[in-house]
Amino acid sequence: MMKKYSIWVHRRLILFIFCLLLGLISTLLIPSGLIFPLTVKAASPSSTSQFIADTTQGEQQGKEYYEAGQFSTAIKIWQQVLKVYQSQGDKLNQARVLNNLSLGYQQLGLWSQANQTITDSLQLLEQKQSKYSSQQLKVLAQALNTQGSLQLATGKSQAAVETWQTAADIYKQAKNEIGVIRSLINKSQGLRSLGLYTHSLSTLTQVEQILQKQPDSALKASGLRSLGVNLRLVRKLEAAQQALQSSLAIAKKVSSPWEITSTLIDLGNLARVQQDTKSAVELYQQAASTAPSQQLKIHAQLNQLSILIDTKQWEQAHGLRSQIQTEIVNLNPNRSGIYAQLNFAESLIRLHQAKIPDSPTIATIAQLIATSEQQAKALGDKQAQAYALGKLGRLYEQTQQWESAQKLTEKALMLAQGMNIPEITYRWQWQLGRIFTAQGNTQAAIPVYNQAVTTLQSLRSDLVTVDSDLQFSFRESVEPVYRELVSLLLQPNPSKLSQKSVKSEPSQKYLIQARQVIESLQVAELDDFFRDACLDTKTIGIDKFDTQAAVIYPIILADRLDIILQLPHQPLRHYSTPIPQKQLETHVEKLRKTLVIRSRFTFKPLSKELYNWLIRPAEKDLANSGAKTLVFVLDGVLRNIPMAILHDGNQYLLEKYSIGLTPGLKLLPPQQLQQREEFKVLGAGLTKARQGFSPLEYVNKEFKEIKSKIPSVVLLNQKFTRENIENNLQSNFFPIIHIATHGKFSSKAVDTFILTWDNRIHIQDLDQLLQINNQKSQQAIEMLVLSACETASGDKRAALGLAGIAVKAGARSTLATLWPVNDEATAKLMSRFYEELNNTKQSKVEALRKSQLAMLKDPAYQHPLYWAPYILVGNWL
Repeated sequence: MMKKYSIWVHRRLILFIFCLLLGLISTLLIPSGLIFPLTVKAASPSSTSQFIADTTQGEQQGKEYYEAGQFSTAIKIWQQVLKVYQSQGDKLNQARVLNNLSLGYQQLGLWSQANQTITDSLQLLEQKQSKYSSQQLKVLAQALNTQGSLQLATGKSQAAVETWQTAADIYKQAKNEIGVIRSLINKSQGLRSLGLYTHSLSTLTQVEQILQKQPDSALKASGLRSLGVNLRLVRKLEAAQQALQSSLAIAKKVSSPWEITSTLIDLGNLARVQQDTKSAVELYQQAASTAPSQQLKIHAQLNQLSILIDTKQWEQAHGLRSQIQTEIVNLNPNRSGIYAQLNFAESLIRLHQAKIPDSPTIATIAQLIATSEQQAKALGDKQAQAYALGKLGRLYEQTQQWESAQKLTEKALMLAQGMNIPEITYRWQWQLGRIFTAQGNTQAAIPVYNQAVTTLQSLRSDLVTVDSDLQFSFRESVEPVYRELVSLLLQPNPSKLSQKSVKSEPSQKYLIQARQVIESLQVAELDDFFRDACLDTKTIGIDKFDTQAAVIYPIILADRLDIILQLPHQPLRHYSTPIPQKQLETHVEKLRKTLVIRSRFTFKPLSKELYNWLIRPAEKDLANSGAKTLVFVLDGVLRNIPMAILHDGNQYLLEKYSIGLTPGLKLLPPQQLQQREEFKVLGAGLTKARQGFSPLEYVNKEFKEIKSKIPSVVLLNQKFTRENIENNLQSNFFPIIHIATHGKFSSKAVDTFILTWDNRIHIQDLDQLLQINNQKSQQAIEMLVLSACETASGDKRAALGLAGIAVKAGARSTLATLWPVNDEATAKLMSRFYEELNNTKQSKVEALRKSQLAMLKDPAYQHPLYWAPYILVGNWL
């Protein structure tokens, strides 16, 4: 996972993400969870009317306080009502009020009390008779809905999903279709929190089918809105747009101001994801103008303020800031009001950092956060208190008041850990690590950073499933935790580090840990890219598979480039070059641009410099090790450059070594090439121009050459459709799938695709298509070849799409191109590659190297433009 995320709504507000997720669920649960009122069993004719009036009035008061965010007051009232029902021995009404109490405790983060009250409620509803009355079924289903919300809030997502399904079944038994809809919507949130987007969408599709039969209502609008949010999360933006527009139309038809405003905000968030800033601002403005409550109005305005700051529209931001500042003080001091203030404080911090005229002072911001913390404390809302304390600690960190920063952060961390809320916990662990680092206390910083990374890994699915009303930035809120820990673990000795690369040896313990952390970051990046925690990882030892391969981990840090080198049967080694990240990225981008100019060789000095940074420090160690293959686990912008073009002043790296790439040994472990004598190719390609892409005239020749080397089935032009591929994969097993067509690799999964005759195969659908092949023989595809694809120009992280395809395809290896290649040259290279592949004594990466060297020696194709972009990702053996 995986930006792509610089457009996302409120940066660095990970707790607020969590609370909005709870808020969304609570909004869905309140109508079915708060139960008002039931008919009460009469004690006597003379007392009945007064008894009903007292309890009904009390419960209604509790409801009003609850909906106003005054949870503690609501709880006190319900506790009094509960005593009345207990004195009457009225179990059904006791169960109902206990259910409401649990909801109130959940809102305050009092998990133990919430659990006890809902447990008591469900126990009162238990009975031995086989049949429940309709009223009993209703209360039981409502209590289960509340239990599901508690389970989700306390990290038991799978249990929540099962509980909500049970609630839906009971509502169905009671013939309560509205209750079924609400329970299934809640279930979809639980599935989303597990990273199970497909199942979540399937559940919401089921809800949509039920809703179609229902008359238009606010609930129908809410269900469609939830569907739209889910579709946006998986980047099915057109479908998301349709669902949200339908939701808005129904909300307007039934005159539901709450749903109208909420849907306008979601449409604004969608426009923001689509980078349509103008539309997003207009939608937020509409939402603010239609908001039925001050809370919703400020919600829309805060989103608008954030996007104005993102786009540096300082004058408009300043005006809106002044307006919000006037209105926000009038919000009730409830949970929603507190988070609105903390959200506002985050925007004020960003305005202060921008140093625009009349920007808010640190003192003003600190006072706002301190007020929020006091309000949270008065409410007994420990979640909000933990976030406010941590945010206040962050302000002290920025002003270098280390002692106060540390104390506040430690207090916030203690609260977060006590409530078992990892979404907040990792933030304050990271912050505490930064504070220790700034004070030079590395020994204290490393354990805290380790805790932060461990917490992030426990959150793996949640990190890619948070409600994107606040979509946090992976690059700002997650990736730095990993990199800063690696920087500490590999910290060079300042007295030895000069302008030249030097060997600097941290302990083996730290080297091993740093390698594990950087591998974990690779997994996290791809999780984020897919917006799905879908990747299986395995721990392996490379020596078991290839004793002649060296693995190189270049790690881009803010102030330097670090290299971890793994040689066969040797301890890990480490090298460091003091080059700032921005300088390295500028250099690599310039190299990439000059590489694709075929009339020039001006790239060589740039290539040599990069060689000096990446390979020169380890040159002797590599030579002495006897390694024949270099396997790179590339980082950041380095993924957009073929390592084969690195030049030592005399020759290319390709001329000395075979070169393979992997997004991480945990993701794609090496394995020997299987059963070459049974190789069979399924080929598909285009020779004609389609969908605005140019023709590939030599693709036909490319497949003729492949057919002459290996038995092949080829689908050209009109025959190249998804349906035909599926049919062929169902009838035969093909160890090699070779696709010669246009395609793009992007840092966004939605923009990563392969062109067919009549459509596009997007990366999210690729695994489903190719799994047919795996199921046919219970074997993995040996190799997926994409001979005419390219990384998206101007996208620094485009090669994430290539890594994503390599993982998603389920193939052991993926051979692809980084930029568009002359298709005549491709035909020549592929012909040679398949010829070499038939040699049973050499690996795939050796076959590729010999094919590239043959092109390099041909005067017509010696420029790297022709031979360099072919890279092998995954299993190099």
